[in-house]
Order: sequence, then structure tokens, then C-alpha cells
Amino acid sequence: MKIADQIVDSSFTAIINAPIEKINIPEWAFNLSEAEYQSCSPAHVSAATTTGADGRRMSINVEVLGGSPMVQHYQEEVSEPHHLILTSFSDVFTPAGRVVIHVHWELSVKAISATQCEFTNRVISHATEDMIRGLERQGIPFELFRSQRQPVSVAHNRGETPLFAASLERAALRA
Repeated sequence: MKIADQIVDSSFTAIINAPIEKINIPEWAFNLSEAEYQSCSPAHVSAATTTGADGRRMSINVEVLGGSPMVQHYQEEVSEPHHLILTSFSDVFTPAGRVVIHVHWELSVKAISATQCEFTNRVISHATEDMIRGLERQGIPFELFRSQRQPVSVAHNRGETPLFAASLERAALRA
């Protein structure tokens, strides 16, 4: 599936009150319970982990953004204790039908003191060519879709970032 136009690029930060050596983002992400995932946003419905056909770990997340259910199939691309990149061809169920978008999700942490870190949650999404064709068949201009999706995605990322940071902090302090 080819990637087309960018829909959104949003990045937010939050403080984690734990030393960097206690933080392991992939360990946290691939062991996140469903209840913990749900506690990080009212839009979060469910989360689970599995392994893809190529042996890489996958995080399957279900959330509802702007009234549209979304199933994300995140595959591990970069997996280091302080940096995780996941990518997904995600199904979005809109009132006009199902579309697939490409999502790049990047989580990172850097030390700002011996006892604190700055957590960054960055999400970049792109339309796929199939999505663009589907919108065209329905007479929906891509710019209209983007203008409606952007504020929803940005608000979601802004809200979940401090809650993800708090969850990572709890995991780090338990370790």
C-alpha cells in the first residue's frame, strides 16, 4: 500500500519523574494492560500485543477519534529503551465507509536531570493512495478530510501524552 499526502504531524511532551535508566519504552508498550491503555485516554477502547508474520512485535490498538473507530496494527520499527517507533496501516471506520491511513508513532525520552525525563509522543499520519481514491469516489476533497481530522488527532495526542508519561513513570518506579 503506497503512502500519499500527510494528514497530521503532532508532537507533545510531558515530564516523567523517574531516572532515565529505569525507563524502557518498548517494555512498557508491549506489556501495557488493556486497563492501563484505557486509562491513558477516554478514546482508548482496547489494546493487545501479538507477533507479525515477520516475527516483529505488534501492538494492536482500538480507539475512537472524532466518532470514527480506528484499528491500528502497529509494527515495531525501532526498539530501544528510550526510543520506540511503530508504524501501522490503520483501519478508520468513517460514516462514508472504511479507509486505511498510515500512522507513524514515535515515543522517546531524554534525561533532563538525574531524576526527571522529558517524554515525547509524536504521531504522523498519511493518507494511502487507496484512501485518496475512496474519498474521490465519494466526492470528498482530501483537504476537507484533512481539515476535519487534524484537530481531532492533535487534541487526542495532546490529551494522551501526559497520561502516557504518567503510565511510563509508574512502570519505571515499579521496576
